[in-house]
Amino acid sequence: MNEIEPISEDEFATDDIVTLCSATGEKIDFIEIAGIAHKGQFYAILQPVELIEGMAEDEALVFHVSRDDEGNDKFEIVLDDEIINAVFETYNQMLDNVENDDDDQNA
Repeated sequence: MNEIEPISEDEFATDDIVTLCSATGEKIDFIEIAGIAHKGQFYAILQPVELIEGMAEDEALVFHVSRDDEGNDKFEIVLDDEIINAVFETYNQMLDNVENDDDDQNA
């Protein structure tokens, strides 16, 4: 798991919430931090709204996003460290670009 800035409830809209079911059928709400395209696939960086046992508050998970036969989004947790690291690297580059753009506009 990679570290990200913790998000308070005031910082996200309800349309940024994704509800997924665990392997045991428990519904877990996640905040969608970012959507990242990588090697022709789409990934979502999600952070649980309520802390999950074993996770730090600044950690997030990467999910592969695809569509089922009915056109609904399907989220599958990514366990491949190479993909996880590449997705977070792209996310961090995006953040750096936004910060640089903000610095350029404020100069």
